[in-house]
Amino acid sequence: MSLKLRFELPEKLFIKDPQNTEYGRRLLTNAIELINDLGFEAFNFRKLGTKMSSSEVSIYRYFENKHLLLVYLNCWYWEWVTYLIDMQVLNISDGKEKLKKAIHCMIHANSESKLTDYINEGLLFQIIMKESSKTYHIATIEEENKYGFFMPYKELVGKLALIIKEINPDFSYSRSLGSTLFEMINSQLFFAEHLPRLTSLNKNKTLADLEAMVTHFAFAAIAYDN
Repeated sequence: MSLKLRFELPEKLFIKDPQNTEYGRRLLTNAIELINDLGFEAFNFRKLGTKMSSSEVSIYRYFENKHLLLVYLNCWYWEWVTYLIDMQVLNISDGKEKLKKAIHCMIHANSESKLTDYINEGLLFQIIMKESSKTYHIATIEEENKYGFFMPYKELVGKLALIIKEINPDFSYSRSLGSTLFEMINSQLFFAEHLPRLTSLNKNKTLADLEAMVTHFAFAAIAYDN
């Protein structure tokens, strides 16, 4: 039996944490599948209820609206990437090797894991790539930030910044580089698939080329700091 990997996510996101119940975990499984299939704009709780053979009312017992569900999925993913990085750099002392491992984890976080049986990491990765900007490029960003919705992302970027500082303590832009690396991974993959003239990536060799490119940019930036 696979483990029920559980993350502590911002409480204001949900009415009831879906990680804690069988129905809630089924809700997450089906929501990920449906958002991936339909896109976030076409997704709604009525369609999710139909897919689950459940009432729409039952879904509203967990989330107030679909935007908060999307933020929840992003928070889960940010925590997932942080967890992967923590596991990979646990016994590594060299900062450069840590950063290489962290970049690898961010790119290969789509690999399905046996640590949970209700989250399809591959499909969730697709959602993050296509829909993640909709969680914070919104008019209510200041209010949601006050509620701590983006703390998992800030902690992930903070972890990357600390690793960067291990390589070059004098580097002036560690947090900016950390967030840029994460966003670069998502945007470049999206461009490779949909807007190929905006990237140098070859669509047929995306992940290997992406890891090489992101690693190059990261170390070039750290070395160039004046």
